[in-house]
Amino acid sequence: MDELAVIDVAALVREVGNDRATPAALAVADAIDRACRTHGFFLVTGHGVDPTLLADLDAAARRFFAQGEEVKAEIAMPVGRRAWRGWFPEGGELTAGQPDRKEGIYFGRDLDLDDPAVRAGTPLHGPNLRSSAVPELLPAVHRWMAAVEVVGHALVRGMALGLGLAPTWFDDHLTGDPTVLFRVFRYPPGAGDAWGVGEHTDYGLVTVLAHDGTPGLEVQAPDGSWIDVAPVPGAFVVNLGDMLERMTAGAYRSTPHRVRPAVGGRDRLSFPFFFDPAWDAEVRPVPGLGPTTSVAPADRWDGASVHEWSGTYGDYLVAKVARVFPALAAELGP
Repeated sequence: MDELAVIDVAALVREVGNDRATPAALAVADAIDRACRTHGFFLVTGHGVDPTLLADLDAAARRFFAQGEEVKAEIAMPVGRRAWRGWFPEGGELTAGQPDRKEGIYFGRDLDLDDPAVRAGTPLHGPNLRSSAVPELLPAVHRWMAAVEVVGHALVRGMALGLGLAPTWFDDHLTGDPTVLFRVFRYPPGAGDAWGVGEHTDYGLVTVLAHDGTPGLEVQAPDGSWIDVAPVPGAFVVNLGDMLERMTAGAYRSTPHRVRPAVGGRDRLSFPFFFDPAWDAEVRPVPGLGPTTSVAPADRWDGASVHEWSGTYGDYLVAKVARVFPALAAELGP
């Protein structure tokens, strides 16, 4: 129980969009189902994403983070306003009310200003911000997001099969037009009591994480202990979010995790991609599952129940992000 499964998902990637599943895909789905019911975390190989995309993204991100703050502030989050896009400095993001020891950049679907959702002022919708000092960063981000979104569709296909549903169930009900968000984080070297990111869970369906190979991510095991996630070359780390725990009545775990400060004198770069329900989707329980088996709210890191909440995924996400950036939320208002 102290090691995360490493799963080759090539069979699922090949079948994205198909109405039927091969025996090979069903075998992969069974492995994913076991991982979702135990740790809520696993690693995937066979994802088909060109490694040069990550190399290009890493190089551009390092060049951006090496700029002075006045240069990075060109794309600071207040510039992105309601779209919640752009750069924040170290300590500018909170987890459970405590500043994280990281800096980062927020991205999402790159929407034109005349997009209906943007014109309506929908939060978290809008254009991505482009750094004039590092113009290659945004194209590298867009290429990465397009490639990893395919992996997201493959993963929820496997989860649907593992839950005894049609292979396209998630795409038919929740992720035909998913909410996709992307972050680039830099964790500086350090020691002491400050966490790179404190204990938390993710909000949506599935997070697909690439990083530069530097250790630091820790996952809470079912017995409450913490597991170091050992890097596996070429593999992505996958974890489940609150909506999957809600949908599966706790059968699938939205697992707490945290990040230690980088060690060894080198920054740690992390690239989490969030593949989530459609903005307007009402996230309901999966058909055929029993009563809630997840931990009580008092046992969760935030003391909140994902089962008592109701509304659209957009409502849930805005409330959560507003707690991460309270100053920005207060400035923008309702």
